[in-house]
Amino acid sequence: MDGLDEPREIDMSEEHPNEGQQPVQQQTEVHVDDTGALPSYSNFCRVTATPEEVILDFGLNPQPFAQGRQDVKANQRIVMNFFTAKRLLTALGMTIQRHEGTFGSIELDVRRRATGGGQNPRPTGPQGVVE
Repeated sequence: MDGLDEPREIDMSEEHPNEGQQPVQQQTEVHVDDTGALPSYSNFCRVTATPEEVILDFGLNPQPFAQGRQDVKANQRIVMNFFTAKRLLTALGMTIQRHEGTFGSIELDVRRRATGGGQNPRPTGPQGVVE
């Protein structure tokens, strides 16, 4: 097992260098207690912002490819400052890059996914593994 099933954590906390001194690179270890966290699934995210904050609304769109008006109920709202949002952008980018390096390019165009016309199809698994 290469640990791909295991969640990987990327520290998005701020470094606080001492005033008037050169910043010292310190190793920070963050332990996250997620025992009370309630998992939820989302296939929809709306991103809005104020001058001071980024707002992410997550929800479930039961018919993501339907035509016309679609009503989506936001189940979760995450509000963060722009510093945290930029660290999140970096962490997500690294996670996507690692995933695509292992499993192939993620095709966003649903028509190309449906026809298998993606440029970089998902590689087959190791021999003897049923997918």
